[in-house]
Amino acid sequence: MPRVKGGPTTKHRHKKVLKATRGHKATKHSHYKTANEAMLHALSYAYRHRRERKGDMRRLWITRINAAAREQGLSYSVLMHGLREAGVQIDRKMLADTAVRDTKAFSQLAEVAKGAA
Repeated sequence: MPRVKGGPTTKHRHKKVLKATRGHKATKHSHYKTANEAMLHALSYAYRHRRERKGDMRRLWITRINAAAREQGLSYSVLMHGLREAGVQIDRKMLADTAVRDTKAFSQLAEVAKGAA
């Protein structure tokens, strides 16, 4: 059996890595060895940050709900407790969107929470 070096396969793999690192600085987009390391780091950061984004969004929703609740004379915790006691099943994402887009509806929800608390 003759020895097969795999030149085309290696070239395709290198081109794939260099294409993935387009936009990186210095030799991280032009030298295969550093580009491969940069690509592996970038992929691991992307994986981790996709999960972190969920917590970031939840923190943003809580901040928005708290700000809107303070305008209604409630704290975030009192509002959430009141809504839970009243049996209002609305998640933080929808509540934050209501606080930003429909202040009248949010004030009605705040009144419900005040009555239940």
